[in-house]
Amino acid sequence: MKYISTRGAAPALTFDQAMMTGLARDGGLYLPETIPTLSEGEISALAGLPYEEVVFRVIRPFTGDAFADDELKGLIAKAYAGFNHTARAPLVQLDANHFLLELFHGPTLAFKDFAMQLIGQLMQAALAKSGERITIVGATSGDTGSAAIEAFKGLENVDVIILFPHGRVSEVQRRQMTTPQEPNVHALAVDGDFDTCQARLKDMFNDFAFRDEVRLAGVNSINWARVLAQVVYYFTAATALGAPAREVSFAVPTGNFGDIFAGYIARRMGLPIKTLVVATNQNDILHRALTTGEYRPDGVVPSISPSMDIQVSSNFERALFYAYDGDGAAVAQVMEELKSGGFRISQGALEALRDTFASGRVSEEETAATIRDMLAETGELLCPHSAVGVAVAKAHLGPEPMITLATAHPAKFPDAVEAATGQRPELPPHMAGLFTRGERVTRVGNDLAALQAVIRERIAR
Repeated sequence: MKYISTRGAAPALTFDQAMMTGLARDGGLYLPETIPTLSEGEISALAGLPYEEVVFRVIRPFTGDAFADDELKGLIAKAYAGFNHTARAPLVQLDANHFLLELFHGPTLAFKDFAMQLIGQLMQAALAKSGERITIVGATSGDTGSAAIEAFKGLENVDVIILFPHGRVSEVQRRQMTTPQEPNVHALAVDGDFDTCQARLKDMFNDFAFRDEVRLAGVNSINWARVLAQVVYYFTAATALGAPAREVSFAVPTGNFGDIFAGYIARRMGLPIKTLVVATNQNDILHRALTTGEYRPDGVVPSISPSMDIQVSSNFERALFYAYDGDGAAVAQVMEELKSGGFRISQGALEALRDTFASGRVSEEETAATIRDMLAETGELLCPHSAVGVAVAKAHLGPEPMITLATAHPAKFPDAVEAATGQRPELPPHMAGLFTRGERVTRVGNDLAALQAVIRERIAR
């Protein structure tokens, strides 16, 4: 199994090389050269299995010779041992044909735990074999940072640097990143929005001298292993509702496009997904792009669903690669146009995207109303991101089951939830001391050289 860049000008890598590299040297994102498929019988056999066994069966075709089978199974078992629900990703019925996939039972209460806990184990195993030390730098709109810190804190051969937009994450999200006391963990509050943080992260990867100097590795969803881990819960949810004997659809609250792209990979692997519904908040660039064919950022407006406050959705590049029939040069061209303000998706590529993806947009008022209404109608308390997904899903219900991804625990966004419902969600017991711990954070301007200087200083401990 080899991995190639979406822009077609970087060397093909093995799974473990692509995982440790993150962003390709041509600026592109890695994808498998071919996507393995599962037969109907293999998909049917997943129904009712323990989550960890499904992880093994789904990701094993992608990992090549990187890990022996028993080793991989052991790493998977460690990755999900800290989840507080035996089903890992349980389904809850909201309506006759509408289901909620709860992805917030991991250690940091967000869907990012499914990928980060696994990639943490895989990277640790790879580093133990090589004896190398790496510097993991991640940009976060709120949840990736805490999940990465939880997965890598305290490790001897890893430094973790997390860039988050100053003043644009919830207090719970911030404290999850700033209160860990392990010396290998460093939280940097960057002036700007998530797109600013993500842009500086990519600048670091494209500064090859710095990248090599600090042994830079990435855990954002630019990392293929992150996306791969998220493919699994599409299979567990769909088979629980009758796949492959019947189709299902998914609605996904979407900012950086990684979570819904995992659903696209599941579909390419043979899972009978009819539609993948892109659910956006007021920062609706993906909805606009799928509706008009124009991908043009127009600035981020802060919302009550801050993890979706994004205008440059990195993983959309992966979807474009397939929409443009694997033409890396075409993808490189539109990504170059993006630097100058945006691009138009070709008609053929747009039709290819619309064959798989639908989309919708939800206002702040509609998000709050959905939180309030779902509590009254079903007793389910939603975080604002999950509420965006539910609201958009309702407009796309059909004869097949619709599964909306609940991406975070409501207690991560207590102010927004309380404003909508009058009910303030409590953190689970393992986070009870979050608001009494001291914070460690460094404020940094939107400046690449300043960020690099801080990183060099932190890893020289």
